[in-house]
Amino acid sequence: MPVGDLVIPEVHLVTDDGEPMDSPWHRAQMHLLIESIRHHWRDRTDYYVGGNMFIYYSSQQAEQVARDIQEGVRRAYRGPDFFVVKGVDGRKPRRAWVVWEEDGRYPDVIIELLSPTTVREDTVRKKEIYERIFRTPEYFWYDPDADELVGWRLRQGRYRRIRENPQGWLWSQELGLWIGRWDGEYLGEPARWIRFYDPTGQLVLIAAEAASQQAEMERQRAEAERQRADRLEAELARLKARLAALGLAAEAPSTEPPKES
Repeated sequence: MPVGDLVIPEVHLVTDDGEPMDSPWHRAQMHLLIESIRHHWRDRTDYYVGGNMFIYYSSQQAEQVARDIQEGVRRAYRGPDFFVVKGVDGRKPRRAWVVWEEDGRYPDVIIELLSPTTVREDTVRKKEIYERIFRTPEYFWYDPDADELVGWRLRQGRYRRIRENPQGWLWSQELGLWIGRWDGEYLGEPARWIRFYDPTGQLVLIAAEAASQQAEMERQRAEAERQRADRLEAELARLKARLAALGLAAEAPSTEPPKES
């Protein structure tokens, strides 16, 4: 919907409903995705990445959200688990994504993390909102219980399923990255996660991983240099021993002044 078509009266926008995410895994997974994009695009300021955040696109929806929270129900759409908007000022602080304050911009990529209580909402109702209202170019969801990763790309106004590669990864044209599974430890929790991979198949690291990798590379360089020095010292000792055996041991230069004749 073009921003010019939006007629927005003064309306109170709730930015925190006080509801936790479905599980510690869901919260950690959201942070992992956000951290990955922030580090991968650390030299850029022309994008915004967020998660578990309200997205407001109409006054009617905003008013319904406020009523829902007061009544302790969930009827109106609130927001996605993870999203990226390109071509915006990423330095601007935001507590919610308010479409009419962002020149009518909607997310370019959305990822939802399914749970037993949200599976129908995420795969049916939200998919329809992202396709018909947001017109988000790419929508992905991951179900950790079923280990199901699904992606959709908008073509001629409708979502078409994205085909996975032989590794089960899905290509995001909007991000220029693969989305795939990764078994490892994050925040001290060993689990299966979804991660980003670059076009060459290399894992997109978070800042802590990159720092650890750099430290390990420096340690390996220092170790290689130490081993090289040890080899040179051993070779020098071997040559000295060989010369001594031949009676040709080099004498150390004298530091005493020459005697006068």
